[in-house]
Amino acid sequence: MSFDEIVDRKGTLSAKWDAAARLYDVDGDTCLPMWVADSDFRAAPVIQDALQAFKDHGVYGYLGDYGPYKSAIQWWMKNRHDWDVDADWIFTTHGLVNAIGVALDVYTKPNDGVVLFTPIYHAFARVIKAAGRRVVECQMDQSGGKAELDMEAAEAAMTGSETMLILCSPHNPGGRVWRQDELETIADFAKRHDLILVSDEIHHDLVFPGNTHIPMAKIDGVTDRLLTLTASSKTFNLAGLHTGNAIIEDPTLRAAFGARMAALGLGPNTAGITAVTAAYSLEGAAWVDAQVAYIAENKRIFDEGVNAIPGLTSVPLESTYLAWVDFSGTGMEPAEFIARVEKRANIAANHGDTFGSGGETYMRFNLATQKSRVEDAVVRLKDAFSDLQ
Repeated sequence: MSFDEIVDRKGTLSAKWDAAARLYDVDGDTCLPMWVADSDFRAAPVIQDALQAFKDHGVYGYLGDYGPYKSAIQWWMKNRHDWDVDADWIFTTHGLVNAIGVALDVYTKPNDGVVLFTPIYHAFARVIKAAGRRVVECQMDQSGGKAELDMEAAEAAMTGSETMLILCSPHNPGGRVWRQDELETIADFAKRHDLILVSDEIHHDLVFPGNTHIPMAKIDGVTDRLLTLTASSKTFNLAGLHTGNAIIEDPTLRAAFGARMAALGLGPNTAGITAVTAAYSLEGAAWVDAQVAYIAENKRIFDEGVNAIPGLTSVPLESTYLAWVDFSGTGMEPAEFIARVEKRANIAANHGDTFGSGGETYMRFNLATQKSRVEDAVVRLKDAFSDLQ
C-alpha cells in the first residue's frame, strides 16, 4: 500500500473530519483537520485481510479462545520492546481511557489527588474530574525547547492526599521519549509518595531513529505499584475498535483490577481481537516500520516550513505523530494565533491550554496524514502568518 494515497473520510461519521466544523472555527467543506489523534492511513493489509475474513464468515458470535490474541501481544512486546509479558498479566479494556477509568475506580477514592506532568493528553484530566478525583498538575520545564521534568516543583505540589500518578510514555504532547534516568526518577517519586503508577505507553511503537522507548515495567523496583497500558490503536490506526490492554504484573494489583472488570461486565469485542492478533505479526511490524519512516519525512517537511515562520517553533519530535508548536515568539495572545490558524489557515488543531498548565502558548498538529496534506498545511500556515515574514 502507499501512504500517499488520499483516503476520503468525509461523510463516514469520522470525528476528525466530520466534527471539525462543529468544534472549531473552521469551514467544514475546505478545512484541514489535524486535531484528533488518529491517522488518515488505511490499516495494514494484514489487518484488512483478517477483518475481511471475519466479515465474510458472517457469524459474529462469542469468542472462546483468547490464546492466539494474548500470544500475539506477548510476541510483540518481546520482539519490539524486549519486554517479557506473562499472558495472565493482560487485561483487555475498551480502549486506554477506559482502562484509566477502571484504575481510578479500583485504586483511588473520591477527592484523592492524581498527579499529571503537564502539559499532557487532555483526556486524563477529563476522566479524573469525572471520577470525582482532583487533578494535581506538575508543570514541566519547556524552556529548553523540549519538555523536561521539574521534580522540585512536583515535590512542592504534593500534599499527602495524592494516591496515583498517570504517566504518558512516550509523552503526548511534545513527543518526548523518556530516558532511563528520567524513568527511574519518576519511579522513585511514585515510591516516595506511595502512588499507584499508571504508565500509558500507547505511542510506544511510533519512535523515531536515535530514540528507544523503555517500558516502565523494566525499571527496577516499581512493578508492585505499576499498571502499564498499551494498545495497537495509534500504531495501526485502530482507535475506533476500542481495544486496549492493561498489563499488571503484581498479583495484588491484578486481582483488584480483575475483580472490578468482572463486576462491570467489561470484555473485549471480537472484531478488535481479530484486528490486534493480525497486527502484532511480522507483516504488521514491517508496515509499522514503513509508516514511521513516512511520518518522519512528514515531520521534516512540517518542521522546516513552520520553523521558517518568525515566532513559531515546532518542538523536535522524538516520537508520536503529534507536532507541538509554540507560538509564544509571535507575542500574540492565544485567541489571536488560534484565530489565524482556524480562520486564515482553515486548519483544525488542538488548543494547547486543553493539555493543562504549560500548554497555553501551543497548538498540537497531527502529522499522520498524506504528505500532500502536510505540505498544504505548511502553505496555509505561512499565508496565515505572512505579515511576520
